[in-house]
Amino acid sequence: MMTDPSRRRFLGTAAAAAAWPVLGRAATAEPATPPVGDRGALKLGIASYSMREFTLDQALDMAKRLGVKYMTFKDVHVPRTDPPETTRALRAKIEAAGITIMGGGTITIPNDPAKIKKEFEYARNAGFPLIFVDPDPAALDTVEQMAKEYDIKVAIHNHGPENKHWPRPQDGYAAVKSRDKRLGLCIDVGHTLRTGTDPVQACRECRDRLYDMHVKDLAVKTDKDSQVAVGRGVIDFPALFRTLIEIGYQGQVGLEYEINAKDPLPGMSESMAYMRGVLAAMTTT
Repeated sequence: MMTDPSRRRFLGTAAAAAAWPVLGRAATAEPATPPVGDRGALKLGIASYSMREFTLDQALDMAKRLGVKYMTFKDVHVPRTDPPETTRALRAKIEAAGITIMGGGTITIPNDPAKIKKEFEYARNAGFPLIFVDPDPAALDTVEQMAKEYDIKVAIHNHGPENKHWPRPQDGYAAVKSRDKRLGLCIDVGHTLRTGTDPVQACRECRDRLYDMHVKDLAVKTDKDSQVAVGRGVIDFPALFRTLIEIGYQGQVGLEYEINAKDPLPGMSESMAYMRGVLAAMTTT
């Protein structure tokens, strides 16, 4: 779903006004810590993949500077190859920094029961209530069994037209809708758009299994290399956020900022400011 230019300008102005304390200083050396805009109806957070070129300590510092308290973690920050005691220590460090761990991934899941069990052991040690995954369809029976045994949610992450199994959220939904409720979806709105699918409609269609979300914006809806700061592209975030509120979405709305990997903080600050502004405009009117 896209906005017309006049509506987008109006919404952008309202969002920027609401977010000005952050956005006005987003490009400075010390971005302002905003009022906690996550008190609204959605949990605005970040995927640590956005800071993949930085250490865990640096990523946690960036999260603090962004005023973020919700995060999901990539294994560059919580390595899957670490021994259990090291993974538990990293979990303690994250929690001590005031971060609520919302999950981890993306994890590629082969059709190998021993390897699948190892991933769930890792998730338990890391304190992940959810893992977002790219599974071999043949592995879903074992994944379902492990999700029940460990009581950890599993969210299939759609990866756009290049992915042969899960290009759209609806493809994952078809595979899990009749399975245990612990199996669901992580909708990536950028990858969804690139398949020609409306992310807003996908959220409505898959609402009962929507457990996690990756947020990014695109200047050109079919071009994965056209990513821009959230609010500068073609995705209708006011409509998306309104829909998430209406369907009672409880997971993280996680910024996954994939551009400017060496210096992501200015773009992440702008993106979070826009997201907070849109949410604030919605929850105060």
